[in-house]
Amino acid sequence: MKYGKHITMGIESSCDETAIALLADGTEILSNVISSQIEIHKEYGGVVPEIASRHHLNNIPFVFDRALKEAGVELKEVDEIGVTAGPGLAGALLMGTAFAKAVAAASGIPLVGVHHIQAHILANVIEHPFLEPPFLSLVVSGGHTHLIEVEGWNKFRVLGATRDDAVGEAYDKVARVIGLGYPGGPKVDALAKQGDPHAIEFKRVYLEKDSLDFSFSGTKTAVINYMHSAEQRGEEVKPADVAASFQQAVIVVLVNKAVRAAREAGYCELALAGGVACNSELRRQLGEALAKEGIGLYIPSPILCTDNGAMVAAAAYRKAREGHYASGRLDVFPNLNIETQLDLLDR
Repeated sequence: MKYGKHITMGIESSCDETAIALLADGTEILSNVISSQIEIHKEYGGVVPEIASRHHLNNIPFVFDRALKEAGVELKEVDEIGVTAGPGLAGALLMGTAFAKAVAAASGIPLVGVHHIQAHILANVIEHPFLEPPFLSLVVSGGHTHLIEVEGWNKFRVLGATRDDAVGEAYDKVARVIGLGYPGGPKVDALAKQGDPHAIEFKRVYLEKDSLDFSFSGTKTAVINYMHSAEQRGEEVKPADVAASFQQAVIVVLVNKAVRAAREAGYCELALAGGVACNSELRRQLGEALAKEGIGLYIPSPILCTDNGAMVAAAAYRKAREGHYASGRLDVFPNLNIETQLDLLDR
């Protein structure tokens, strides 16, 4: 029983995690069930969209039942159902939204379409409920690298974004060429602890002088070229030094741009979000740099950085409080813009 609490269900299926959570009053996690496909996709060195979609279809009923059971909540007690409608893999998104629409239609529970990046940002509020807009967010994941002004819970302005590879994507590709396998982010981070971050000076791309955009393709390519050249010359390569040097080149750019954006916009709080927010060295360097500027840093626990249903529920709760609901015609949008999302999701 919820004992008067407001219960929100969050459904996430934008990539390779089938996740459903129940949140009370927008911050209290009652359950947070995640079915990961990492072991399945390891064989292919990355996520295969068709395979991901099929596993979502198989997994979601069981994840749904377990989430309700662990929360000790009956479906009739749920006040709204939030579901990720974009961005993400089209087929994967369809599995989650189709299920959410069916449950909402059968139960009469209001439906809320959620933007995936918004959900990542609001994961911070679950553990830091005193965090309130406006603030700045650095979103770093396998598919996204953004600097975003959070002007309100449902109002965002993108200050910078990647022009090519997302940071997590670059990590995966570098991990592959080093021979670490998938997923690359945690493997590179772990190996880098044993290496010298200044052993190799890989390319650091800042783009135009005043740009807050990112580009990691050149850095990734520099690593690949270094590995191939060393192999052709028969030179010994220290994988730990390569991992540490690559990571340093990436993190220095992320930290410098985040600090500059916060300073120029006058923000005293920054929220880190996304799967790459689990990276230990990024957490350390960003925390130290922001502390020197007197800027507070908020980071969710690792379980809330990677894709999960709790973050979707947190976003859906705040969208519903402002009257942003979706109809049974809710579609999926693989390239959904966070600035204009309400035009597509509120219908």
